[in-house]
Amino acid sequence: MGLKEQQAAIQRELDRFIDLIELMLPRYHKLLDSENLSEDDLQELGELEHFLIGVAARVTDLKQILDQDVFGQSLDSYFKLKEKASNGDFEAAKKFERLRDTFHRSITEGGIIHWN
Repeated sequence: MGLKEQQAAIQRELDRFIDLIELMLPRYHKLLDSENLSEDDLQELGELEHFLIGVAARVTDLKQILDQDVFGQSLDSYFKLKEKASNGDFEAAKKFERLRDTFHRSITEGGIIHWN
């Protein structure tokens, strides 16, 4: 499977995930806003809440993994190119300059640092 196919597959899965969550949330909100819940409703509310908290935690974990991996790989490439450039590799110097400029733009525009 090529890059375009992988991207499309991930996008489909993310869209499906969002659709499923959007199907579940109205029931959760209805139960949450109800004043007189039966025992079954209370149990369902607890199960929904527990599940949604778990989903949120997994989404947070996934975001952290992606942020760390993408940022870490970018930094690794940056320092490898810097070393090659300082040793006289002209192609590495050109790539390093472009990467340095990209990092600079990302930092000044707030694209790298996330204040969570």
